[in-house]
Amino acid sequence: MPAYRVILVSPMHEGNVGAVARAMANFGFQELFIIDPCILGDEAYKRAKHAGYILDSAVIASCFEEAISNCSLVVGTSGKVTEGEKHFIRISETPKSLAQKVKDYEGRVALVFGPEDLGLTQEQLEKCDMLVHIPSCDEYPTLNLSHALSIILYEIFYTGAPTPHPRPANIDEKEMLFDFFHQLLEAVEYPEFRREKTEIMFRRMMGRAVPTKWEFYTIMGVFSDAVKAATGKKPGKS
Repeated sequence: MPAYRVILVSPMHEGNVGAVARAMANFGFQELFIIDPCILGDEAYKRAKHAGYILDSAVIASCFEEAISNCSLVVGTSGKVTEGEKHFIRISETPKSLAQKVKDYEGRVALVFGPEDLGLTQEQLEKCDMLVHIPSCDEYPTLNLSHALSIILYEIFYTGAPTPHPRPANIDEKEMLFDFFHQLLEAVEYPEFRREKTEIMFRRMMGRAVPTKWEFYTIMGVFSDAVKAATGKKPGKS
């Protein structure tokens, strides 16, 4: 997993910087570099909440080149995108696609955010290896600095985090469920001419839902009780 460095270029509002520190802590990021910062006072620490340590350890860089030093991949953020392959300066990734591409990257990745009013300059964009753009409503496309950073860090965190996967039901268990459903239709004297299509519909519905093993057994228990209530005996294999 790569190491990450968040770089803020000329942030204008200390509250935004504090909120950036809080978002970084939320998703496990710690390395913050700031170029030409505004004064970081009480408001910054108030917005940072329990992430004041990130502000305390932030590196104040003298220039863009110093901020990106030791980073092997520099990712700039842009509020603008351009259509067409020839306009390559502002061809961008979404946060999700960026997270996928850097997931197994070896080295330090810099995530660069420009000032709140104008964003990164053309010269700074040209020094970035990749751009990321957050799709938003055309009527009001500009996101707050900390909100934009939170979206990007979330996608990176989520993509790299281990996701628990409940055990799925195996094929025998699924066929047993469909058999119980078949017996339930018979028990309630469901119209025979509609039975086949209804059973196919139920199979497709369960396939799309991808229930877990526990969910399959719960549904089978409901069907079993329903068959017993209708016929006086528990369902068996057809």
